[in-house]
Amino acid sequence: MESEAAQIPLWQQAWVWFEANKKPALWGAGAVVAVGLVVGFVLYSRSETQLAASEALSNVSVQQAGSAARANIAEAYLKVAASYPNSHAGERALLFAGSSLFVEGKYAEAKTQFERFTREHTGSPFRGEALLGIAASLNAQGKTSEAAAAYKDLIDRRLSEHVLPQARFALACLYEAQNKPELARNLFEEVERNNPYGSLGSEAGMRLEELKLKYPSLAIPAAPPPTNALPLQPQKR
Repeated sequence: MESEAAQIPLWQQAWVWFEANKKPALWGAGAVVAVGLVVGFVLYSRSETQLAASEALSNVSVQQAGSAARANIAEAYLKVAASYPNSHAGERALLFAGSSLFVEGKYAEAKTQFERFTREHTGSPFRGEALLGIAASLNAQGKTSEAAAAYKDLIDRRLSEHVLPQARFALACLYEAQNKPELARNLFEEVERNNPYGSLGSEAGMRLEELKLKYPSLAIPAAPPPTNALPLQPQKR
């Protein structure tokens, strides 16, 4: 009997098993199909949502070409962010809203949106830009001490290399205004060194030269560190 069973083709053995376990097998197959349909629908919905969000963001960006619509551009960006909160386009829309409010001179409102971005999108690669926006908003409101602390925190945390030159330059300008020329010089030099061919690097170089003219002691090169080497002793003959 065992030898006869071993000679039965594999597909026939599978069919015998299916006939004996038809109901559980059908339930199992149905469950697999159902799960596949749910996963497929979720992925399709996500792609459709991302596409709709991108189109909505593009439509708002096009509106910037018209001066009449530009007055409500921040509100339009906020509407996209509210309609598509979990999309990449909705994430960028919130950041654009803060930037638009800043350009309009609404610094307190801009700061609010930048802070909202940091709360709602903690893992975003654009979090550094939002933190830079917070510092710039504080600076624009005349809260220079808070702005300096915000810039320094952003520089120390190094969340985004893209915003570090702007943060260093802005902090250097604040240090210069606070009569801290040494700290300002170090930051201007770093911006110029890391951005030798960019406009910000050129601006930092000019500010650095003006700073040295204002504080001549900054132009004096630092003395070399003392050496611990002992002087050579004359050899005895």
